[in-house]
Amino acid sequence: MEIRVLKYFIAIAREQSILAAAESLHLSQPTLSRQIKDMEEELGKQLFIRGSRKITLTEEGMILRKRAEEILDLVQKTENEITLSNLICGDIFIGTGETDGVRFIAKAAKMLKEQYPDIHYNIVSGDSVDIIEKLDKGLIDFAVLVGNVDISKYNYIELPIKDIWGVLMKNNSSLAKKEFITPEDLWEKSLIVSRQAIKGNDLPQWLKKDISQLNIIAHYNLVYNASLMVDEGLGYALCLDKIINVTNTNLCFKPFYPILEVGMNIVWKKYQILSKASEKFLEKLKEIL
Repeated sequence: MEIRVLKYFIAIAREQSILAAAESLHLSQPTLSRQIKDMEEELGKQLFIRGSRKITLTEEGMILRKRAEEILDLVQKTENEITLSNLICGDIFIGTGETDGVRFIAKAAKMLKEQYPDIHYNIVSGDSVDIIEKLDKGLIDFAVLVGNVDISKYNYIELPIKDIWGVLMKNNSSLAKKEFITPEDLWEKSLIVSRQAIKGNDLPQWLKKDISQLNIIAHYNLVYNASLMVDEGLGYALCLDKIINVTNTNLCFKPFYPILEVGMNIVWKKYQILSKASEKFLEKLKEIL
């Protein structure tokens, strides 16, 4: 399977039309159709459902699209690193969850930008599961991991900050007048929880109840979406502090008691050959910590 043909496949998936894709690629429609037919024969799977007005992906086609995008991103990243190997410039890819610890990344990036203005930063958001997958595949250079995540197979730097768990709620909710929120306060409430945190140990242990006994009505991986559900009165979101700015909103944040804190680390793959830009970023980060 050639890189060129993967680009053809992505173009068709994007345009949902062989004709439109052919025009964007400056190819004839018969040539593009032949290339895709050869790909389907090579894989032994149908990749597209050809309708009267548009083309859609089969289940196998959706799998290929996800992998093809990852492959093409990695190829582009590799080409850039090789082309710019003697220069301190180019892209740095950083994956991170939602945490106030990103400020350390921003501080290092700002200081480095003054010395090397041709370095560009690409921030990829997601929970630890998503970020680790991208790191292991080489799609990002660094990952900021929050909480109890196994980092034994990575190089890492512990960031000097801890996030505090608490509850995001409406200002007029029954718990809004409390200074702190205890586990017992939440046992009968409708809860919106992080899909990753609820599978860990810290949050379930703090809640002092089996997860199956709690009224969990929704899961999230980005707390902004959870905040919208809270604002609409769906329930209480268990989340980290300083992510949602509640100033002049209908929402407020109340910390847990007993206090539940989580640390964080910035990690990168062992034995990874970093680009010169990534090396300078790492040096700057160590300098400010």
